Amino acid sequence: MSFTPIRTRRVFEEVIDQFREQMRNGQLKPGDKLPSERELAKQFQASRNAIREALRTLEVAGFIELQTGAKGGAFVREVDARLIADSMRDMLHLGQITIEHLTQARLWIETIVTKVACQRATGEDFAELETNIDLGVELLRQGRLAEKVAVNIEFHNILARATKNPVLILNMRLLMDLTMQFAKHAAPDVDPYHIEWRRKMVALLRARDEEGAVIAMHERLQRLQERYHKLAEQQAQNGETAFGRLLAAR
Repeated sequence: MSFTPIRTRRVFEEVIDQFREQMRNGQLKPGDKLPSERELAKQFQASRNAIREALRTLEVAGFIELQTGAKGGAFVREVDARLIADSMRDMLHLGQITIEHLTQARLWIETIVTKVACQRATGEDFAELETNIDLGVELLRQGRLAEKVAVNIEFHNILARATKNPVLILNMRLLMDLTMQFAKHAAPDVDPYHIEWRRKMVALLRARDEEGAVIAMHERLQRLQERYHKLAEQQAQNGETAFGRLLAAR
């Protein structure tokens, strides 16, 4: 592990770029400990303040973890998808993401996920989906509605995992995280349609019926969007704004 002396640009930006490049090409791996500030300053031929600023920036971005103590230091960490989700949640609460944006993105992503899952889902995937449905039924019976919502949302993550594609899995996790933010502002839905729809989806997946499964997914997402808008209108009429703030005017 070695670094190139700084020649141009703001020093801490160049430091960050070199760190990122070494992470991308595998020279730095999760768990690796970086040299001390003193050693890094020597290699970069930069001030320790610049090195310290770069390390703080990398820590905030989730690339490294700074630990204290005798065995402390700067350690490379796994990239955490939750950091991306946090940024998207901020956009949501600032009004930069609406239910239309979310539904449209889900429609595109889940169309692909559904098609690929129809092709690749295994017996274990079907079993996990069915276990999820059964758990949702039991939670509904017990009146544990908040937990039921989380289980219903997890159904889509399981569906994405059936594609065996990490990019699709990550995108679905982000979309489901945003969906949960909307769901927190809405009363839990006790309509048995959700159970019926999930059972129908599993049957279509088992039959490898891509067209039928995609149509069912489209219907589900359209119904969800209509429900959220109806709830927003009801809250607006009652002078409530918590949910309505998350929805921009059509």
